Amino acid sequence: MTLKEIGWRRIAIGAAAVGLGLAALAHATNYTLWINGRTGGGQLGNYADFTYWGAAGTAAGVNKKAVNWDGYNTIANQNYLVRNALDCYCTGNNWCYLGAHSAGNLQVGYTLAMYGGSTRTITNASPNSGGTCSASGAGTQTGWNIKWVDIAGGAGGGSELANAGSWAMSEPLVSDLKTATARAMYDHNQTRGKIFYMFAGAKGTLYSGILPGQDDEAIAYHSSGGISGSSGGAYCNPSDWLCNDLTLGTAAAEGGRAKWNNHNVQFRDDGEAWNHYTNGKWGGIVSRAVADMVANAK
Repeated sequence: MTLKEIGWRRIAIGAAAVGLGLAALAHATNYTLWINGRTGGGQLGNYADFTYWGAAGTAAGVNKKAVNWDGYNTIANQNYLVRNALDCYCTGNNWCYLGAHSAGNLQVGYTLAMYGGSTRTITNASPNSGGTCSASGAGTQTGWNIKWVDIAGGAGGGSELANAGSWAMSEPLVSDLKTATARAMYDHNQTRGKIFYMFAGAKGTLYSGILPGQDDEAIAYHSSGGISGSSGGAYCNPSDWLCNDLTLGTAAAEGGRAKWNNHNVQFRDDGEAWNHYTNGKWGGIVSRAVADMVANAK
């Protein structure tokens, strides 16, 4: 992270604090919510079950919670679970940092674009066994209190592996992961002003003939880097002269293709060291997002 970006985050946090007021801050709590990708693994509605990610005791941001969805059904079918979590922990005086992996990128983007301007009930942040929280009596608010979003190996732009049938086509989610479908699912430019910090891995070899440009074995840079448009393209590290560079920050990629609004490439895997998979220990490209949360989600 650059000093400029660290400064921006501190300014944003400070502005939020002023808006809440000193009295409210005395009772405010910050949470870090982690939203899984394909295959799922954690118990739905159990915010303490980090089966998808790795050891529950791993440091991964302040007051971390696991937002578990099944990673099998469509984004729209499972999105209520994400909204339940945001209603629980990101309303009233409470604020959230969001972390997501792979298809969790689609869940976060879909939630903010489709529901980020809706009226939400302020809750008591005490979930029942189904993962829902009761009204606190403090009324309602518009959208959720979110500081920023870290996306590791993001599938917001889909994957050519879904196009090619490399994953089980019986999974409803695979249809959503096709590049044209993922890119048309919602307005990716509508993030409600929240910054999506993108962490793009490049240790991909197995599917190099299917995934264009640099990839992490499941997601190509056009998706993990937040490149806009109705279809994917080939984007690489600066050392690769065969395709356009994925630029850092919010600047357009080499060749002129813009990133979606508020999508900032925070980490580009120039050393080709990070693949897509957590391996049950918060591993792969997720580890880079975890390090960022540990350093900045306070």
